Amino acid sequence: MSGDTITQSATSQTATSQTATSQTATSPTAPSRTTRSRTATSTPVALTRAARELGLRRREFELAVQLGYVRTVPDDKGGGPRVARAEIDRVRDEDGFPGTLRERVMVLGTRDGAALMGVTPARFTRFARLGLVIPVAFYLNRYRAVVWLYLAEELRQFAAGKENTRLLSGRTPEGLRDQLDAGLDLRPRNWRGRHLGFQLRQSEDPWERAAVVAPLLDPVQVAEIVQDPYERALLNRLRPARSAHGTHDSPAAVLTARIMTADDPDEIGWLRADLRQSLAEAREHRPVPRPSPGVPDERPPETTTAVDLALASDEAQRSPGLFGWLRRRNP
Repeated sequence: MSGDTITQSATSQTATSQTATSQTATSPTAPSRTTRSRTATSTPVALTRAARELGLRRREFELAVQLGYVRTVPDDKGGGPRVARAEIDRVRDEDGFPGTLRERVMVLGTRDGAALMGVTPARFTRFARLGLVIPVAFYLNRYRAVVWLYLAEELRQFAAGKENTRLLSGRTPEGLRDQLDAGLDLRPRNWRGRHLGFQLRQSEDPWERAAVVAPLLDPVQVAEIVQDPYERALLNRLRPARSAHGTHDSPAAVLTARIMTADDPDEIGWLRADLRQSLAEAREHRPVPRPSPGVPDERPPETTTAVDLALASDEAQRSPGLFGWLRRRNP
């Protein structure tokens, strides 16, 4: 073999080795365009974008999340919940999408719900007051009247049940008529129980779970149970956002607050017990932040005492104005 051949072979091997070394060195720090694309598409998206990609309106999407049809994940950057790309793909791959998903979150008012079940609106209202059908949402119309909404899927199931045939066409049983005559109306209480279940399923942190229970009680009740002002401030900060119904202290806002606050003694009793249990679990999980030793103690934003709240409540009840009138009326 000639010397030129040996030299060319050595040169070729050296070049090949340098190329492989260069590729190995740059591979970890320079991901391919395909890798960057996969990372971008796997990033969770905002709720508004997820709703748009699933073909749902905002309220429909919120209900789909509450009912567990669409799962959310926490935002790594501390923002609100988001939806993983894999979850969107899972929902889109379900049979009958998007029609099946829309049917699951379809809600109807009293008139349309009655038509679906083949009964009169008056009979449907009796069903709702007795707790036989449970509202999933509500809103106030322009006359500040409460409009309850029901899942169409549940109404179909109720109408199809053989055990409900007599209720759909016959006279209301005497015992149920007596309850209606006494003014029974379980719609607000049943909505609160359902709403509480929705919120608890979406809350993992013990303090967040306690903050879900507290808003359903009157502030006086909360102050009696949560006597530490720092804990009350934390619960206020973590409480779920309420739907806006007018400005603060407006008649619509006051009426909404009444619907969202427990008023039945039995309901208040188990909510108080639930709040105490949630607080015990939260305190064991982690204590609330407090000022460090040596730092002047500044009271948290929520400093109202139970006595102050009781005095304010008594004053509102004595008020001859619209606020006092609304407090005396049933929701």
